[in-house]
Amino acid sequence: MKRSAYVLILLLCASVLTGCAAEAASLWNDNTNWIADRRPSQVGDIVTVFVDEKTKTKDEGTTEASKTNDNNVDDGFGIFDFIRAFGFKSSSKMTGDGSTERTHSAKGQITCLVTDVLPNGNLVIEGTRDIATHEETLQLHVVGVIRPQDVDSYNKIRSDLVANAEIDIKGKGAISRLQKPGILTQILQAIF
Repeated sequence: MKRSAYVLILLLCASVLTGCAAEAASLWNDNTNWIADRRPSQVGDIVTVFVDEKTKTKDEGTTEASKTNDNNVDDGFGIFDFIRAFGFKSSSKMTGDGSTERTHSAKGQITCLVTDVLPNGNLVIEGTRDIATHEETLQLHVVGVIRPQDVDSYNKIRSDLVANAEIDIKGKGAISRLQKPGILTQILQAIF
């Protein structure tokens, strides 16, 4: 009996000692919130910006200027009697009209990183996306400030909700080169 009690105490001590050395990993994450979605809140978090921008500008201008001069000189007298009366009139008129109209639209998605957290909790985001197709490279670059509460449950935000947004779209490749005037044309346009 003593021997079995001694073995039992020894097994109990061994199980306590091995239980302290081993750690069990829980399947539960205490940082998970079942009630609220996880929104970006710190540097390094990711948010997707849905770019849907449309702009239309129209400028018109009209200029009208006119000037008239009427000058007369009377006959000379004394030593200037050789001067005969003469007069001249001049007038000029200038009218100019001009207008420009431009329409731009851009659609796409870009995933951005949070690069800074402002004191009021707003987030500074920045992202770049390069898309290469058929010898053309299109680069989309977005920088701006967002409010975490504007980010939806899918971790996306519309571009019209990005404050101080800078959305740059640049293209490089065959089509971009063809749209640019040649070097001789550029020189002549600079001179004239």
